[in-house]
Amino acid sequence: MSARPAPVCGGRSHYDTRMSTAETENLAIEAFDLMPSPAEIHARLPLTGRAAQTVLAGRAALRRILDRQDTRRFVIVGPCSIHDPLAGVDYARRLKALADEVADTLLLVMRVYFEKPRTATGWKGYINDPRMDDSFHIEEGMQKARRFLLDVAEIGLPAGTEALDPIAPQYLGDLISWTAIGARTAESQTHREMSSGLSTPVGFKNATDGDLEVAVNAILSASRPHSFLGINAEGRSAIIRTRGNAYGHLVLRGGGGRPNYDTVSVALAEAALAKAKLAQNIVVDCSHANSYKKPEMQPLVLTDVVRQVREGNRSIVGLMLESHLEAGNQPIPADLSTLRYGCSVTDACIDWPTTESAIRKARAMLRGVLTEQT
Repeated sequence: MSARPAPVCGGRSHYDTRMSTAETENLAIEAFDLMPSPAEIHARLPLTGRAAQTVLAGRAALRRILDRQDTRRFVIVGPCSIHDPLAGVDYARRLKALADEVADTLLLVMRVYFEKPRTATGWKGYINDPRMDDSFHIEEGMQKARRFLLDVAEIGLPAGTEALDPIAPQYLGDLISWTAIGARTAESQTHREMSSGLSTPVGFKNATDGDLEVAVNAILSASRPHSFLGINAEGRSAIIRTRGNAYGHLVLRGGGGRPNYDTVSVALAEAALAKAKLAQNIVVDCSHANSYKKPEMQPLVLTDVVRQVREGNRSIVGLMLESHLEAGNQPIPADLSTLRYGCSVTDACIDWPTTESAIRKARAMLRGVLTEQT
């Protein structure tokens, strides 16, 4: 008779089936806190008729611009991140008045970013930590984020955001008109699959080192159908099957410490898109490496890019600006009552007067020129 195998795993043999999964999974998990389903959050804060009209009109206008059926250019403009909804709504009201003023030439979309990707550590945004004290009440942050988006849509402004968490669009996607995929996530298969099912046009940023191939491949991938794991409106795990997103486009944000909004860089981006047989649709982010992370340089970048459009460029369809009520940024203090009203807690921004001036100048430079280019 052959010998019985030697015991393993602290005395249990490999024939023993009594091993508990508690001994092999979730070993680094402290807790599972229940999250309200997307349907529950929607029921608490339902989409109103006016908000829906704003969202749909914004998406339709963006698609027409990308399809060259609308000669205007769009501008994604607003705070680097939302942390104070009162200041955010104050900004939105001012931006709506400016949007109406320049609507014959420019489509303004408010930048409403709730999720902040981090290289190492730092505040992850309003959804993740709405109380800004590392308490991470995500369930509260998601509901407050939806409330804020409803307020912006009710004011009449379309909103643009960065999609970071692949579950968040189920909670907020019905209130978004434009979506960005950031430089750190454009190479992620998860984000490419998610983008293929989003209801908005999606801008993919070039990599942090300036590489364009990552973003071009992302646009190609997102344009195709995908199947992947996610959740449905009831919060249940589901296989999500998408049709593909035909409105992916390239966002130039500079990289490797160098800008890429100049005419040569734009021409190289056009060539990369043409080689991939993609529409030559380019958005220039006037912040980040394109302004050497100096917010006061953003209006100069904007003027240079607008001049390219004025001189006949057809591929630049949009621009991005990081702007708030007050200039600069501030650290998050222990005593939140000492926060400066309307000042960013993430990247530094230009202030409201500078924003008004820059956008009015862009409109003046392009007014009457764009219709002549058709």
